Amino acid sequence: MKSNDPDPDPRITPGLEPGGGVPPGETPPAESSAGSGAGPRDDLTRGWTKGPLFIIGIVVVLCAAFFLAYALIVAL
Repeated sequence: MKSNDPDPDPRITPGLEPGGGVPPGETPPAESSAGSGAGPRDDLTRGWTKGPLFIIGIVVVLCAAFFLAYALIVAL
């Protein structure tokens, strides 16, 4: 029965030189040469526009007005 050892046997692993070295051309390219730059594709200089901030402000004011009216009704 063969064991489930995750380490390959260096005697039968293709691409290894004696002593465990790897010959040139057997390794994948370096990480930095495998792709382009990372990060966003567009220039993000604007931030939030006025529309979403206005809508969030309206929702906050409506919620505050609702709870204030509820508190006044319960208090009376």
